[in-house]
Amino acid sequence: MALIKLGKDPESPSGGSPTVYLDDEKDTYLVQGWKVEDIERLRQMDIPGHETVVEIPRRMVQFFQEVKQGGEDPGV
Repeated sequence: MALIKLGKDPESPSGGSPTVYLDDEKDTYLVQGWKVEDIERLRQMDIPGHETVVEIPRRMVQFFQEVKQGGEDPGV
């Protein structure tokens, strides 16, 4: 498996997070971000026990391939 680092948050004070990766074998994204622990926000989502939620700033969407290629960005 070869992960491709697509980009780190250019405004991160430490330069280490959040980060977006592409797994080109699975054709999936991996997102390193801030762990969401706010109970009120988590209650608004249906998160199965085997999943988790991380948060990234909106400016990070530039690192997703669909946006770079000019495709529709349903999340913004």
